[in-house]
Amino acid sequence: MSLGAAILITCVAFGAVAKTQEVGLAELFPDERQARTMVVINKVLERFHYRDFQLSDAFAADVIDNYFTDLDPGRLFFLERDVERFGRTAGRLDDDLAKGKIDTAFDIFRVYRMRVDSRIDYALALLQQPFDFTHKESYLFKRDKAEWAASEAELNEIWRKRVKNDYLLLKLAEKTDDEIREQLRERYTGITRRIHQFTPDDVYQAFVNAYTRTLEPHTSYMSPSTSENFDISMRLSLEGIGAVLRADNEYTVIQRTIPGGPARQSGQVQTGDRIIGVGQGLDGEMVDVVGWRLQDVVDKIRGPKGSVVRLQTLPKSEASGGRMREVSLVRNEIKLEDQAAQYFVIDELGHEPALRVGVIEVPAFYRDFRAESAGKRDFRSTTRDVRALLNDLKADGVDGLIIDLRGNGGGSLTEALELTGLFIEEGPVVQVKDSFGKVEVEVDPDPAIVYSGPLAVLVDRNSASASEIFAGAIQDYGRGIIIGEPTFGKGTVQTLIDLDRYVPGDDTQLGRLRLTMAEFYRISGGSTQLKGVEPDIRFELGLQGVDHGERSLDNALPWGQIRPARFEAKTLFDLDTLKQRSAQRIIKDDGFGMLFDQARILSEIEAQDEVSLSASERRAESERRDQVLKEKKAGFLRAQGIEPVDEDADEVDEEALEKQQEVIDRILTQEAARILADMIVLRGADERPRAAMRD
Repeated sequence: MSLGAAILITCVAFGAVAKTQEVGLAELFPDERQARTMVVINKVLERFHYRDFQLSDAFAADVIDNYFTDLDPGRLFFLERDVERFGRTAGRLDDDLAKGKIDTAFDIFRVYRMRVDSRIDYALALLQQPFDFTHKESYLFKRDKAEWAASEAELNEIWRKRVKNDYLLLKLAEKTDDEIREQLRERYTGITRRIHQFTPDDVYQAFVNAYTRTLEPHTSYMSPSTSENFDISMRLSLEGIGAVLRADNEYTVIQRTIPGGPARQSGQVQTGDRIIGVGQGLDGEMVDVVGWRLQDVVDKIRGPKGSVVRLQTLPKSEASGGRMREVSLVRNEIKLEDQAAQYFVIDELGHEPALRVGVIEVPAFYRDFRAESAGKRDFRSTTRDVRALLNDLKADGVDGLIIDLRGNGGGSLTEALELTGLFIEEGPVVQVKDSFGKVEVEVDPDPAIVYSGPLAVLVDRNSASASEIFAGAIQDYGRGIIIGEPTFGKGTVQTLIDLDRYVPGDDTQLGRLRLTMAEFYRISGGSTQLKGVEPDIRFELGLQGVDHGERSLDNALPWGQIRPARFEAKTLFDLDTLKQRSAQRIIKDDGFGMLFDQARILSEIEAQDEVSLSASERRAESERRDQVLKEKKAGFLRAQGIEPVDEDADEVDEEALEKQQEVIDRILTQEAARILADMIVLRGADERPRAAMRD
């Protein structure tokens, strides 16, 4: 179940307080305030949204389709006739929405609630019956592209397999039959309980978010109550486990972990892991959260600093079934210094032993705006920290520099501009085009250059926004070589609009709209939107077919192009030679071999949409994948002189696990350093930066 949250991304510090009051069906009707809000939203979108927008029959039909999908992404509750019945109303829905009439949204939700009640009653009845796990049959668990069930009988068969699959998953986790039935009873009744707690504001917000994402994925609505919780979350900063979560059908999935946060530091929480349960304290009850709304899962995870939360996760490598993992995390506030840039030096390059390469890891584009506004002259920022690290590297006598932006989701635009300025003398960095077509060129604010020597920028699929601005500018100037994977492709700019300002003199609270109102363009004229930054030398890790980033989102703004800014680019590098040398090394590298095997397994999992309901087949498949991943990882680590950590042990050595992960993370860094060393040699010794680094 995923109510309007299929694309919602939130930090663990954000989430509405879970409701306990049941709402009657007779209460689920729109009110005048919601109608007024709808009219205001329409006007704001038509006037200010970056994409040209006007209500039409076709748009209204897509809104209804998205609303059905948000309510029932797994096609588990609605029948085909429900969808067809309301689809026929699309012809008048655009006129209704223009007038603020949203009765259709509530009509659909009331049908949905009745369908949920019916399905859960059927699921609970199924739990009373035995299951035969020797019978060879399969379950389609990725149902977002499936047809809607044409009859009750067809839906019954889908639910028979769904309940059997849920049962088998817990059986493979070695739970007893009584434990399984109790956990699934609580899971299923919990779905009904949460749906019955939806208020008219909740229904309205779910519909409006289906409406806004039909236009574009980063525009969303927050009701007055959600806005209040958002403000609380901002005051709480990033206190929690330090993870960005998203909803994926019935699961809450780790979108990414935040540098310096408990989740990242544990080494046991990875991108793509699904959260199955949440427990409080060292021995509190593990609450099953499958099927929960994203906001409610977040509320369970959030808690005071210093307290313990336990997560029961299903690792991404286990696909739709297999071994679960329990991770204990101590909630903490993620401080600015925990995300600060840091450096190390690679001086064992093998093929060029005389060369030393400095690596600066930049996990975020941070800036302590509060300290800055308070007048503190020594406030922390990415650029200030990197400037200091460059001075340290100068003293260390390195021959080249890598800026590592892997996993950097962005942050302050000011920092992206200033950081770029450390490596260029002066000039434009990025162009910003607003919804009225006006283009503003953002420039390097400081004409001084701190480092003019050989430079590489390492990126991956999670490098986004400000990271793409920096990498794109370095590439356009020919200032450095970009290495890694194509970046995320987030090239749009959002602002938070208080809708109350559009009804002056009225104290009714209407909520807020997160609105896409501009787009970033590189100084060469192309957008960073959708395509991201294509590396000069690409690490082909075998994940190209996996949906990721902006390209995986429905209705994302297209890539675009405007007139280039005026700037002077340097001569390009001999990329062909660099690529050939890198490819020859990679094919013999044990670390890359391990990464290729991991990618192959993960791609296999991503492509899978059905699973066997035979216990022996399911267990064998899980063990096969697990064995490949463990053997390859263990072989690589032992070759590095490291004994692999048993991540399934009752007591995991987290310090050893963190060191193990660091070695794995540096596989790509090591090759990036070798590429940079090749570039230095090809350029000649006279361009080495010991004399080029200056304050």
